[in-house]
Amino acid sequence: MKKLLILGAGIYQVPLIKKAQEMGIYTIVTSIPGNYPGFAIADKVYYENTTDYEAILKIARDEKIDGVVTSGTDVAIITVGKVCDALGLPGLSAEAGAIATDKILMKKAYMENGVRTARYAVLKYDDKDHLEQLKDFEYPLMVKAIDSSGSRGITRVDDDAAFTEAVEAARKVTRSDSFIVEEFIEGEECGAQAYVQNGKLEFCMPHGDYVLEGDVGVPIGHYAPYDADEAVQKDMEETLAAAVRAMKLDNCAVNADFILKDGKPYVLEIGGRAGGTGLVELVQIYYGIDYYKNIVKVAMGEHADFPTDKKQPCACHLIYSTVGGTLVSQENLNPADDRIVDVQFDKKPGDHVNAFKIGPNRIGHVITTGDTLEEAIEVLESARKNIKIEVEAE
Repeated sequence: MKKLLILGAGIYQVPLIKKAQEMGIYTIVTSIPGNYPGFAIADKVYYENTTDYEAILKIARDEKIDGVVTSGTDVAIITVGKVCDALGLPGLSAEAGAIATDKILMKKAYMENGVRTARYAVLKYDDKDHLEQLKDFEYPLMVKAIDSSGSRGITRVDDDAAFTEAVEAARKVTRSDSFIVEEFIEGEECGAQAYVQNGKLEFCMPHGDYVLEGDVGVPIGHYAPYDADEAVQKDMEETLAAAVRAMKLDNCAVNADFILKDGKPYVLEIGGRAGGTGLVELVQIYYGIDYYKNIVKVAMGEHADFPTDKKQPCACHLIYSTVGGTLVSQENLNPADDRIVDVQFDKKPGDHVNAFKIGPNRIGHVITTGDTLEEAIEVLESARKNIKIEVEAE
């Protein structure tokens, strides 16, 4: 039986585990100890940090794995790349993994290859003259930890006091001695899902985003098709293709974040893995392809087909709480409706939930479809109103 090593055991890795098992593949999951749902369903579990490359490589060698993959998280990407290189497995390279998980390397690759992106500067945490180094920049600015994901350590700042606080927030979630500062681009957040296989961009699905506004916008949902004109969507695909080449991504899913300003897409960042927040499910509905199966197939060295003839409008939204505490109850009061594709609860009553700030704070999701985008969104909004959660605040 072939073996697949899946890095991470969280909610975004669970569908990968299940799909691989459906395909007759033995699943080995590794993650730090915790209340992660993947542990209960994997064929074998190792409690190791997915960023510990040497430990993960030893597991891979001892188990004689046939493939390695992750989904929905950037944390394990560089390890995926290193294991692929060391064992000659299909997947993105260690170099590409490094670029995809280090915002400095990423921005440098974009600038050197003419990819449209925000102007930036790299600063050391221990420098005493941050503001002097940024004298050519104007507020608002974005302060970012260079190796974070899921909006951790990323803050919009509008003045000197907020800047200082943002730097300290970034320092708390990083392993680096540096951080990045970008000019803030005012515009509409959007994104794209894609897959690159043997150097070919198999598809590019632009999508609209629902964003929870705060110090930094955090995606809480998405929809497809993206309601922008054809020229903008073509520009997004061309910009994404250029960014993928610049980052040397190959044989991996691609998760892209854009800002659309004056009809031009600017790359915020791109991950070498499938997106979370229901994005894989939207790809599956929109194109009618089994995306998780294709991700597994490529990781196992098989060729995957990505037909894009079907284009079914769809939308998704997270279920979350604005306060942290104990989940008392959760109910789906929606009547039967084929257009409500899925209402999923990740938690159960009695579980602790966090106030929503980043994607993993989710309680679940709602996914809908319709004959038109307008219908899919209308059904989504109606379905959300019929989902009731009660949280006893801390």
